[in-house]
Amino acid sequence: MAERKKNTGLGKGLDALFGELGIGTEEKPSDNTAAAGGAEEISIDDIKPNASQPRKVFDEEALDELAGSIEQHGLIQPIIVRRSGGGYEIVAGERRWRASRKAGLKTVPCLVRDLTDEETMLFAIIENMQRRDLDPIEEAEGLNNMIKTYGLTQEQVSKSVSKSRPYITNSLRLLKLPEEIRQMMSEGKLTSGHGKAILSLKTKKEQIALAEKIAKEDLSVRAAEALASGDKEKAKKHRGRSAKKNADVVQIENELKEKLGTKVNLVLGAKRGKIEIEYYGRDELERLIDLLRS
Repeated sequence: MAERKKNTGLGKGLDALFGELGIGTEEKPSDNTAAAGGAEEISIDDIKPNASQPRKVFDEEALDELAGSIEQHGLIQPIIVRRSGGGYEIVAGERRWRASRKAGLKTVPCLVRDLTDEETMLFAIIENMQRRDLDPIEEAEGLNNMIKTYGLTQEQVSKSVSKSRPYITNSLRLLKLPEEIRQMMSEGKLTSGHGKAILSLKTKKEQIALAEKIAKEDLSVRAAEALASGDKEKAKKHRGRSAKKNADVVQIENELKEKLGTKVNLVLGAKRGKIEIEYYGRDELERLIDLLRS
């Protein structure tokens, strides 16, 4: 494996918070440690998922795409594990582990760390937050666990995950929503913006009724806010969150997917839009940047 590049800034939150809490982040050397990058090849069957993993749902389509990339390029970014019983437990990188199994790998490169249960949970939460791998409710639960387990302030959490204080506060407020609505958010039927609008209603009955209307009619956040405030006329002015993609857009997305080797999403608007390119780790990001530059 080629020598890993120096930290480019994407992981500074981990280093900063761990240093502040006095948690060691150096890998423990072992007899099997590879000279390049400190990673060692470990049997994929000797590794088990992390029971306290904040991420509960894994997109099978995204896993298939990552598995295809691994089959072609190998697993570039090591999985972080800790010793557990006679094997290893994943600290960070469960999606890469799952995709590697799909790709048929027998061993995977790993970095072995000595971490307690609490440190493992904290590491997993921050790693997922930085990679944006969590749905709004998983993210809120992860932030809440950071505060409860370590007694961190919202300011400390804000710094560790590179999010603003208002962002942290609004995220935690989503946990006050009824279970039915939190489930809809986990399923992708509602966004955090919708959740914030729903929270302005006082009763559970009103909140659930608005959530169901948003999901059924595919309402935008602005429309949801207008309905929550009782302004039905303003709500009518806002269309759904997204129109059905036509065949031409889907074809372009597929062509870009083949070209870049990863999932691409086109978001179209009347005057502006954006192209979303997914990546699965720092090395994958650097590969895409190099490809775009060329």
